[in-house]
Amino acid sequence: MKNKNYLLFITIISALGGLLFGYDTGVINGAQFYLSEFFDLNPFMKGWVVSSALIGCLIGAIVAGPLSVKLGRKNSLIISAIFFTLSAFGSGLPEFFPQTVSFLVAFRILGGLGIGVASMNAPMYIAEIAPPAKRGYLVTYYQLAIVVGFFIVFLATYFIGNSLNQQENIDFGWRRMFWSELLPSTLFLILLFFVPKSPRWLIMKGYNEEAKNVLSKIVPANQLEKEVSSIEESIKSENLNEKVSFKSKAVLIVVLIGAILSGLQQFTGINAVLYYGADIFEKALGYGEEDVLKQQILLAFVNLIFTFIAMFTVDKLGRKPLIYIGCAGMAFGFLLLSYTLMQQNLGILSLLGVLIFVGSFALSMGPVVWVILSEMFPNKIRSVAMSVAVAVQWGANYLVSQSFPVVTESAMNQNEFWNGSLPYFIFIGFILIIALFTYKFIPETKGKSLEEMEELWDI
Repeated sequence: MKNKNYLLFITIISALGGLLFGYDTGVINGAQFYLSEFFDLNPFMKGWVVSSALIGCLIGAIVAGPLSVKLGRKNSLIISAIFFTLSAFGSGLPEFFPQTVSFLVAFRILGGLGIGVASMNAPMYIAEIAPPAKRGYLVTYYQLAIVVGFFIVFLATYFIGNSLNQQENIDFGWRRMFWSELLPSTLFLILLFFVPKSPRWLIMKGYNEEAKNVLSKIVPANQLEKEVSSIEESIKSENLNEKVSFKSKAVLIVVLIGAILSGLQQFTGINAVLYYGADIFEKALGYGEEDVLKQQILLAFVNLIFTFIAMFTVDKLGRKPLIYIGCAGMAFGFLLLSYTLMQQNLGILSLLGVLIFVGSFALSMGPVVWVILSEMFPNKIRSVAMSVAVAVQWGANYLVSQSFPVVTESAMNQNEFWNGSLPYFIFIGFILIIALFTYKFIPETKGKSLEEMEELWDI
């Protein structure tokens, strides 16, 4: 019981990187609704302000690999926590500071660096301390933390927004929304000093006794030596093959598969809904401004509930079945939304379509992609491959976030045929591609140890 509690303790703390991921990306949803009016942003500039953090995410993901190898997973997470804190402070500078769009974007990019570093290191750290039988369940804590972050930030922006009138929100309310992130980011930074370093990283660096001490608090005493030996053999094999060429066909295939799956997660349209939910509810679905933030809370609540369901089924049903179920639900949700838009019959069915989509994503592509990425790569290429896959995800996220408002407000989307539904039909096409790609290329990783993945890819 002691081992289980300690494992859960360090999993929750490291997963807080996901909470900051969700909070930092979610805060722009409520804030952009008001700062767009404050800065009088056109569609392109609105897309730039919202998606600018993703440039930082992309850079952060690229440097996360070598940073993780050199400094370790724990220290990398500490660096990300510092970035989160600085970003929150700078994005919400008080009125007497000359805040400009460029200044705001700079701090959003800084927060993106924190997300990029955390989004690789947090799930990988959890995967490296978790036993195979519980790895899927524990890694989904990271995705759970992301949606909890979204839920909390939607509550925060709702209460901040409701405590002020429309003009006050435009003048300074959005600044308070950014500053609300200071509390969780500071808490994350402090708590990280109470988690151990990854035992796999410690053994890789030659700190075997320290690694054994960490493992003694995680695995049963009668399995300690076996676990240490398994990791040592894996590291030894990795060192013997440390000059593995990323030009080799086998390595390129596994990295390419992981990168494509990671990128496709974003082309479901999830972050278009989460980032621009306020605009969707007001403009596409016809809700009044007073209801927008309230609808966002409902969206975040559905996201949270279905992530819980995924947590308790991913190690029972497996990774691939959840993706198939989720793809069916996501496509149906967007079809329902698109139908109501094309018919200009907006209302409860439109909202239901959005909620079905979000719930289906939370059941599948949200948590499952992070689980697969954290366990599918062999030890000898894990850091670099994970870094590439996460970088591709952030690049795809940027493309979707930058282009969504442009496509939404385009003349084609506004014509009598599409009536605002074009972006959602594009997302449906990608969702169908995800189901096919998963069937043909994604291995079922349920129950396999990280070391067993070496044999799967034969690298």
